[in-house]
Amino acid sequence: MAELRNQTIHPYTDLLLHDMGPGLADNLGEGNATGAEWRTPPLWSIGLTPGVSRTGEAYLHDGRARTLDEAILWHDGEGAASREAFRAMSVSDRAALIAFLKSL
Repeated sequence: MAELRNQTIHPYTDLLLHDMGPGLADNLGEGNATGAEWRTPPLWSIGLTPGVSRTGEAYLHDGRARTLDEAILWHDGEGAASREAFRAMSVSDRAALIAFLKSL
């Protein structure tokens, strides 16, 4: 479609495989990914999750996180630094980040 050409998109992902540590590992490799690696999905539309998920809020590859806060805190391995940065945030900064994610 011509009207979609040359559009800038912001998927909020790097689309790379990341080792997320043993806590998130399912030990089921797929393609080039090991059972502890996950491809960061686009975060655009993550704010729609509560309205489209049959179980309400359900995040991560298997829905084990009931909130975005939980999803962030489950990260380990290559995501540990981001998890710790989130933990170190003030309550208001955490709330602002979650609000931003829900706006996507």
